[in-house]
Amino acid sequence: MQPPTDQIISVKAFLEILNETLTFAFPAVSVEGEVSSFKVNQGKWVFFDLKDEDATLPCFMPKYQLKVPLEDGMKVRVTGIPKITNWGKFSFTVRSVELAGEGELKRAFEILKAKLEKEGLFDESRKRELPRLPTKIGLITSGQSAAYADFIKILGQRWGGLDITLADVQVQGAAAPNQIVGAINYFNQLASPPEVLIIIRGGGSLEDLQAFSTEEVARAVAASRTPTIVGVGHEVDFSLADFVADRRAATPTDAARIVVPDRAEVLRDLDHRQRRLLGSLRQQINHHQHNISRQIHVLERFVRVPREKLDRMESSLRVSSKQVFADYRQRLISTQRLLASFDPTATLKRGYAIVRHEGRVITSPKQVSSGNSLMVQLAEGSLNTTVEKNEQ
Repeated sequence: MQPPTDQIISVKAFLEILNETLTFAFPAVSVEGEVSSFKVNQGKWVFFDLKDEDATLPCFMPKYQLKVPLEDGMKVRVTGIPKITNWGKFSFTVRSVELAGEGELKRAFEILKAKLEKEGLFDESRKRELPRLPTKIGLITSGQSAAYADFIKILGQRWGGLDITLADVQVQGAAAPNQIVGAINYFNQLASPPEVLIIIRGGGSLEDLQAFSTEEVARAVAASRTPTIVGVGHEVDFSLADFVADRRAATPTDAARIVVPDRAEVLRDLDHRQRRLLGSLRQQINHHQHNISRQIHVLERFVRVPREKLDRMESSLRVSSKQVFADYRQRLISTQRLLASFDPTATLKRGYAIVRHEGRVITSPKQVSSGNSLMVQLAEGSLNTTVEKNEQ
């Protein structure tokens, strides 16, 4: 809008001309200074003054655009456009705020760290166990970085054949936080998400690693449904994402060592466990065999006494039986001899005879008469004879 040269204009039109002129002259300008009079109005609007030794610049911005913690005394670099408000006040409308200098970055880091720690985001009780041997891994880093190459190399050396999905993101700069948060949300909303998320970046200055200490990245890591490992920078470097992650890795290569075991170590461990198991089994078998032997020995002690008694009884029975048999045999011989003494044939063998008449044994002449037929039995055979004369 060009100001008219021959007429009077309104205040509003004048202010619009001024703002257009400022916007044309300073479409986006960065100013560095110290924060003072910092306040948040209604939880939506941020007001503060940016000052140096000689001047003060009033600044305004929506709270949602503020990505770093601010407090009075911090040195920052703000980017925005100058503007005259409708009530004639000069203000600098801020689009972004960056901390100026490593000291300010550390100060902001400690402020945000204390805030998140107070909320319990660092508590060990909320940390989850990592899967022992994941088969699906979500990796968030720059695909062109040395950290990515080192991670893949170490992972392959330790345990190959894994399903790795890379979310290629910027790991420093203004766009990095939003890309990292977007990658975390992407993996978590998959129907079949990875078993573990790994967020890595190589070393750098505190400013280079700043993306991993922003509030949005820290909260996204803490809210992840999938267990997380964060390995940013070198061993001495710490980011806020490290503190909220389920497991911190000192370096990207350390993250590879954490997420999977070494195959060779696993095989050695299995061999050691197998030998220990076999040794334990042998020991148990020997122990049981010893117990069984002892029980058998005890049983033999209880069985030995009846067995010895039975042996003695058997021996006694054999002796008694032999004696009984001998006695019976002797009695049988005596009986046979006695019977033999009563055997009439034995008498006949000595020359005697038995005389019968009509089947009766004749012991007296009175028992027969002349003319009776008699049968005379001898030791060998018999004779038939007739009584001619009976001499009584």
